[in-house]
Amino acid sequence: MAQTNHRPPVLSDVAREAGVSVPTVSRVLTGSTPVSEAKRQAVAEAIERLGYRPNAAARALVSGRRSMIAVLAGRTSDPGSAGTIQGIVDVAREVDFNVVITVVEDDDPGHVKAAVDLALSQPVAGAIVLEFDRPGMAALKALPATLPVTVAGATPTSPRDVPVSSLDARQAAKEATRYLLGLGHRTVHHIGRPPSSGPAGRSAGWREALIEAGLTPYGVLREQDDPAAGFEAAGLLLRDHPDMTALFCANDNLAFGAMRRILEAGLRIPQDISVMGFEGSAPSAFWNPPLTTTSLNFEHIGRGAARLLFELLERGQCPMTMTGAPELIIRASTAPPSPG
Repeated sequence: MAQTNHRPPVLSDVAREAGVSVPTVSRVLTGSTPVSEAKRQAVAEAIERLGYRPNAAARALVSGRRSMIAVLAGRTSDPGSAGTIQGIVDVAREVDFNVVITVVEDDDPGHVKAAVDLALSQPVAGAIVLEFDRPGMAALKALPATLPVTVAGATPTSPRDVPVSSLDARQAAKEATRYLLGLGHRTVHHIGRPPSSGPAGRSAGWREALIEAGLTPYGVLREQDDPAAGFEAAGLLLRDHPDMTALFCANDNLAFGAMRRILEAGLRIPQDISVMGFEGSAPSAFWNPPLTTTSLNFEHIGRGAARLLFELLERGQCPMTMTGAPELIIRASTAPPSPG
């Protein structure tokens, strides 16, 4: 009675089917040592019958060409990371490269090393790091200096001297804050996340705009960036700053939660408090009221990082930066403050 075997065939299965040794199959695949025509034909027919497919390492060994790149990311499910990865995959497909994605759970050195070791266990030609958070930053530092690497990041700079594709989130946040001040708000409060490194990013841009206007920044930082965190942070701001008229959130999810909390407090948007998000997520256009936000084309970031890497692999050099311009999208959640 036939048995169903869902295990994919391996080298030893091919050897058994062809009636030769495993080293003989390996020599046929790699071409490293001459093999008689009869044995080569037997191995080829066994491969065809079994449907054996050499793994990526074997294909790279046979062709002498590594056709895989690694992507290391702290998160893959949020819209920014998902869009960036999609952009990378689109460009890789154009040049017939495969993409292997490795998630870095957190910035614990042990977890980072395990993730980097896993990524580099594949025959990768180079790597792209999503430098959107601390795990991504840690992974970048852990990669060997001999590996071709580019970064998809939120800012045009990186702690390691590697090419970066980015949208200047700091400058975009600065301009968004200036927009709210230009509407006549006396100040702009903020809900954000702790920066992954250094004086960069959205919260830094908000802070710079207020300091340049001679104002004292007041904001709340949260480790999470989901609506629940925005809801909680907005409650703290309403308690401590009841005169708040403008709120800038570091992403749209935080803004959605903040808007819910503001409405539950019996306040109106934008008549009592203007709310601005960041990232330009699809739901932002369908909220009530539609959310003013800044559009970040994350697929553009991913495509840029991939193009930089493939240029680096082909020519041995590439530009150090590729920067795009975010777009301010003005909708009904922001307005001048009400008189009085």
